[in-house]
Amino acid sequence: MRHTRATLLASLLTAAVAHAAPSVYPTGTTIYDPANAWSGYTVFVLPETGAVLIDMNGKELKRWDQFAGFGGGPVRMLPGGQVVGAVGALQPHQESIAVAQYDWENKRVWQFDHAEQVKTKDGATIWAARQHHDWQRADFPSGYYSPELTPSGAPVRTLILAHTNRGVPTVSSQTLEEDVLYEVSPKGEIAWQWHSGDHYDEFGFSAEARAVIQKGGAFSAGRGSFDALHVNAATWLGPNRWYDAGDQRFNPDNVMISSREASFIAIVARDGKVVWRLGPDYRETDATKAIGQIIGQHHPHLIPKGLPGAGNLLVFDNGGTSVYGFANPAAPDGTGAVRRHFSRVLELNPVTLEKVWEYSLKGQESYRFFSHYVSSAQRLPNGNTLITEGADGRLFEVKSNGDIVWEYVSPYFGTDAPGTNRVYRAYRLPYAWVPQLQKPAERPVVPPPRGEFRVAPR
Repeated sequence: MRHTRATLLASLLTAAVAHAAPSVYPTGTTIYDPANAWSGYTVFVLPETGAVLIDMNGKELKRWDQFAGFGGGPVRMLPGGQVVGAVGALQPHQESIAVAQYDWENKRVWQFDHAEQVKTKDGATIWAARQHHDWQRADFPSGYYSPELTPSGAPVRTLILAHTNRGVPTVSSQTLEEDVLYEVSPKGEIAWQWHSGDHYDEFGFSAEARAVIQKGGAFSAGRGSFDALHVNAATWLGPNRWYDAGDQRFNPDNVMISSREASFIAIVARDGKVVWRLGPDYRETDATKAIGQIIGQHHPHLIPKGLPGAGNLLVFDNGGTSVYGFANPAAPDGTGAVRRHFSRVLELNPVTLEKVWEYSLKGQESYRFFSHYVSSAQRLPNGNTLITEGADGRLFEVKSNGDIVWEYVSPYFGTDAPGTNRVYRAYRLPYAWVPQLQKPAERPVVPPPRGEFRVAPR
């Protein structure tokens, strides 16, 4: 049997790429079924490479080096080939100096960096956003494509997830690396802000969990602070059917946040109050018991209007370790007390908390889909879901029945941690959004039988 080089490389067990940890495995596009995939460009950002735009066959079409550093999370594309992301990594943690927008020719269109003055590692004092993990535009609340919500290329209101160091004695004996939300005007002025340290009574913590947080937990001497919540996502809800039906909790300008360390998802209203919450203890109600404990989740958001499942909550439930309280032999101090060694992607009705859809691997093979950090999920117009299994740099598109119709393994390996090709979050966008490029040819990639992969000796 004859195979092309691409299909031979694709022959390795696709799920095994994730967590059987082989030392040799294929990279690039390993599966592609054009008839069933929602084809377009895919953009993602890597720690040392920067942002990369690829086609469905994995060809790199453009790279933006200014986004290297893994400081602030995702890079997103706007119609016309513009890109927005975090620039200028601040050490020693995941922070950026600024969020900036560039056109296709790399001309800067907009930037925000005036949140706080900080010291750089060489001792200079600069203004910085201290942004981390996420940001959103008001005209692009989900951050990904919907046929009903097309962002403009002009600067608009922007939501910034940021840090500040602040002592809140009622929360912790240690200085908090506090998560802050800023709403920034097109002119770069802060028009609204919210501080997480003022709202711990609204996050659903038990008395035991509050006692653990009060002690200070994993204090970082390098950062001089305690990252108690580690909020890893913040997104405006955007237009949705729940608000249209009169549920004020889902006001489009309310913000959904996600705490990795405490495993809760919450909605923050404009007056600062938490008006909806899921977690941290999923034993609270019969509905949350049916969902099962969500652990260390990333990228919760409402699927935007115009897409299948619009209004439902889509979230990458990482697994790993998380949650305060529940002290046990594996977590004697009550930090990271809940653990699970596989991941799930969940679609939930946010009003009834009914589970609408789930992608996971079952039984003894469940560990083979597992990213204990980073990662995301995007609903596509044809009903498929693009999943970023980020720890291993694996992006794949699944149908609602779980069939994989496209898979790509990042070939970009960093030097900060040898062998690391992690991808924080990837987005699929339509070809028409990048008129500077000619629509590429779409060549199917069909893996041969798994047992035929060989590495020939030289």
